[in-house]
Amino acid sequence: MSLVVRLASAFVLAAFPAFAQAPAAPAAAVPCGGDFAAFLDGVRAEAREAGVSEKAITAGLDGVAIDPKVLQLDRGQSVFQQSFLQFAGRMVAGARVTKGPQVIKQNAALFERVEAEYGVPASVIAAFWGLETDFGANLGKFDTRNALATLSHDCRRPAFFRPQLIAALKIVDRGDLAPGDMRGAWAGELGHTQMMPVDYVRDGVDGDGDGRRDLMRSVPDAMMSAGKYLSDLGWRRGQPWLQEVVVPAEMPWVEADIDVKHPVARWTEWGVKARTGSLAPAEANAALLLPMGRNGPAFLAYDNFDIYRKWNQSFIYAMTAAYLATRYEGAPAVSNGNAPVRVLDAAELKQLQTLLARDGFPVGEVDGKLGGDTRRASRKAQLKHNLPADGYPSVELLQVLSSSGG
Repeated sequence: MSLVVRLASAFVLAAFPAFAQAPAAPAAAVPCGGDFAAFLDGVRAEAREAGVSEKAITAGLDGVAIDPKVLQLDRGQSVFQQSFLQFAGRMVAGARVTKGPQVIKQNAALFERVEAEYGVPASVIAAFWGLETDFGANLGKFDTRNALATLSHDCRRPAFFRPQLIAALKIVDRGDLAPGDMRGAWAGELGHTQMMPVDYVRDGVDGDGDGRRDLMRSVPDAMMSAGKYLSDLGWRRGQPWLQEVVVPAEMPWVEADIDVKHPVARWTEWGVKARTGSLAPAEANAALLLPMGRNGPAFLAYDNFDIYRKWNQSFIYAMTAAYLATRYEGAPAVSNGNAPVRVLDAAELKQLQTLLARDGFPVGEVDGKLGGDTRRASRKAQLKHNLPADGYPSVELLQVLSSSGG
């Protein structure tokens, strides 16, 4: 399901497959590049070894071709330059906010089945449904077979995509979808919640009892499958996922890290308070997330937030999906935080990354995109220069590094 990122409607379908839990495969099993016809012969041989029938292989690969648009989209991920408020402001707005509760009400019996079976609330699944396809209105127009063949043949991530192509043939083989039905996002996701084929094969559920797992046309199949997928990722029944909080002017900012958890009691000792309502029980574990630093919006992320990161490895997407689900639970629109935050533009962020790397703080690729490596490097630099170590690449940090010699 949806390592990349989607924007509303067309963006949603053009930007971020959740390459979470990508199937491992030995390098020898995923040859890439070279003559495309020879590549497809290798796919056919692998599919036969996986038990796919000759009929499904022929039907599934008939007419498959490289799609240059897929390669173009795979290399252009501008969403990573957006702040949380920019991204969430675009994605959690308008009809997507108002329609969610309506959809939940219209499908109340179905969502009750999903929660009873898998423990996942309607708000959580509906938020993914809304973000991924606007509740089924935008399933995508890319030929899934072409998309997966293109990305498997390309040598950037063949170990992820080739098993997806084999799985797509398995979907055809078991009669869930015909090859012509397979149209979705550019990275090969399918159906109402944009499920990757490997996950489709493993977690697809026949929710309407017609003997097929049709995640393209059957809402019961799609919602039950999403519930099973989230359950298999480790969703904890009856537990929270995300809550907006208010942070004090001063606290141990170094503790505000997605991978650092403390009991709620510890956060309250440091002055963290619920923006509305009450925090989870004192013994519940949570991480303090500051997506735009100590002056921006703040959240406690409980254990179930880990599942959002497995659905999609993009931090900004996981935050937005979890936040939208809280809106469906009645939470207010997110605040701007304690003070205005000036977001570095791509050129400034690239400059900061260059300075961080100069000073021995690894940032990964110097690309002007804000990822986990840049946040971790920023925190280390902040500690070195006695700045509040909230891990956010701020104008203040850029100025300090620019004026220092390392």
